[in-house]
Amino acid sequence: MRVKFLDESSVRLPAEAGRWLAFPADRFDDAVSVLGLHDLRPCTTVMGVAAATKGTDSLELPHAQDSDLSAYRVFITPELKSRRRTLPIRTWRLLWGNSFLDEMSGFTLADKLSRECGEAHFYSIDPYNDAENWYVARDGYLVRSYGTYADPQFSGDPLPFEVTYREGPADGDEDAEESEGCPSANRAASNLSVQSGFIPMARTQGHGWLASTHPDVPTSRFPGALPV
Repeated sequence: MRVKFLDESSVRLPAEAGRWLAFPADRFDDAVSVLGLHDLRPCTTVMGVAAATKGTDSLELPHAQDSDLSAYRVFITPELKSRRRTLPIRTWRLLWGNSFLDEMSGFTLADKLSRECGEAHFYSIDPYNDAENWYVARDGYLVRSYGTYADPQFSGDPLPFEVTYREGPADGDEDAEESEGCPSANRAASNLSVQSGFIPMARTQGHGWLASTHPDVPTSRFPGALPV
């Protein structure tokens, strides 16, 4: 890992599909505690993304009472700087882990994280079902959210960056439509924290981490080889 970190000047995160949490980078220790993460190990972004989105990221373990107990593997990115210099929080970390966010509910985890870290977001892009979600929580409460199949689609008061979506089409733009707000998870992330995709070296710092959600299940227990 030490050798690989020398070459990891920029990072690339899935932009076409996936789900992730965003939280302030300076609250890393708080986030680890709130989410109940264990066995943190340094890793490259290539390894982390594969572990959390492509490899086996959950294990079912027999419990003493003959019920199933699940352990999940997640990836926390390096510190990533927002493109928006006007944001109160400039540096974020993102947590990826498809099974973890599905089973434990990314919305619920965002609420828990924001209660301890002040603010947290959940984003989801599902091209198979043509669905997108974004969810902003502060101090444990929902501030604003959008869901393609939610009813209603938007909850909470519009955020400042959504003004252009609510003003309606510009003069002569017959194809544009007025909207209640921003329906794109990645556009919301770009305006609120960090947009997924290619992130250049100037906006990255440090390295990522692999972690497990169960103290008795280290990350090495999950099967399969990972790229580095």
